[in-house]
Amino acid sequence: MLRASTVRKTIYNRFVRWSRLGVFNKIFAELTRKAGKPRRLMIDATHMKAHRTAASLLKKGLFPDVSGARKAA
Repeated sequence: MLRASTVRKTIYNRFVRWSRLGVFNKIFAELTRKAGKPRRLMIDATHMKAHRTAASLLKKGLFPDVSGARKAA
């Protein structure tokens, strides 16, 4: 039987790999394309606790910039 820490690490590694490959961007782009123009927009206010190394990974450039927003000068 797998330990909980092993399962969490596996999920984390898969998330990082899929993020780098742009899997989530492709999924959401396809869902958006199929859905067409929405009649109503909703904002999800749920949140998740980030792992303590999440900020350092972003600073090191391990996650692509997916927001499309311009960076501050």
